[in-house]
Amino acid sequence: MSRPELKNDRFLRALMREPVDVTPVWMMRQAGRYLPEYRAVRESAGGFMDLCTNPELACEVTLQPLERYNLDAAILFSDILTIPDAMGLGLYFETGEGPRFKKTVRTEADVNALPVVDPLKDLTYVVDAVATIRRELNGRVPLIGFSGSPWTLATYMIEGGSSRDFKLAKGMLYNQPEVMHQLLEKLASSVAAYLNAQIEAGAQAVQIFDTWGGALGHAAYETFSLNYMQRIVEQLIPEAEGRPVPVILFTKGGGVWLEKIAATGCHAVGLDWTVDIGQARSRIGDKVALQGNMDPAILRTSAAAIEAEVERILASFGAGCGHVFNLGHGITPDVNPAHAGAFIDAVHTASAQYHRK
Repeated sequence: MSRPELKNDRFLRALMREPVDVTPVWMMRQAGRYLPEYRAVRESAGGFMDLCTNPELACEVTLQPLERYNLDAAILFSDILTIPDAMGLGLYFETGEGPRFKKTVRTEADVNALPVVDPLKDLTYVVDAVATIRRELNGRVPLIGFSGSPWTLATYMIEGGSSRDFKLAKGMLYNQPEVMHQLLEKLASSVAAYLNAQIEAGAQAVQIFDTWGGALGHAAYETFSLNYMQRIVEQLIPEAEGRPVPVILFTKGGGVWLEKIAATGCHAVGLDWTVDIGQARSRIGDKVALQGNMDPAILRTSAAAIEAEVERILASFGAGCGHVFNLGHGITPDVNPAHAGAFIDAVHTASAQYHRK
């Protein structure tokens, strides 16, 4: 199937460390509750999962921020917990409580009972959403697909939802490491198949969100999180539509492991706001691109403060290619949409000087 030529490819070029005219920018959670038009569609859909499982509505909210802002990429509207839900755990959302599961995974028997997900059968609504979004984008900007990391998915499956201390997940990791490895292996196989299905449906780059990798001890992170992300990277379709499909790995709290993350074979490392991007570039920037990394809290301040922080981060990275500007985590629901616009415009305006030949 032929698709329209990509009109703006600076995001993909930056991920491959190729020259661009300005630094590309997108935001994690850019389709979300800070936008009144998103809230209206979510309310009419009946709930968050009703929105996620409707490809047409998922497409509509994916495109909403592109109608407001001069973004350089769209990201699939979905949730990182679709895989555990497809495994039969019963994902639901309680107001003010975040995601919850009706069933948990806490024993070897629980792990053995889990299927490996077939995305074409079990997650057709996501695959259909990707195809629909690509069609409606009509080559405007690239589309990012994504998944949660095996470790991050495992924490929700074991705890039954969000956790502050990961007591149960870490208990399994240290008391029954072989059971944890069995769970992570199933999740890695499922994530690889899921991301490949997204690529085949039209995703032009993919990101793995390792939201809770930074909660692990040093050795445990490498063994139980990074190891499985590397396995996924090795299984992903490397090229589609005549160009590479870049892979971004984002571990929140992962600054201490940057060199090891960069060595997985990924194309870019996502940075949270605790890392100085100039230092990160000196450590790994000749091997991979960097994505990040403004503190989302700054979007609650003023346009002047936002512009100053954008300029500081750009100066820290310095001249040359290999930077995708983003927040250090997702945009929060209380942000004024005008401030998000000021952020995006500031990146494009202030970055041009760093890309002159």
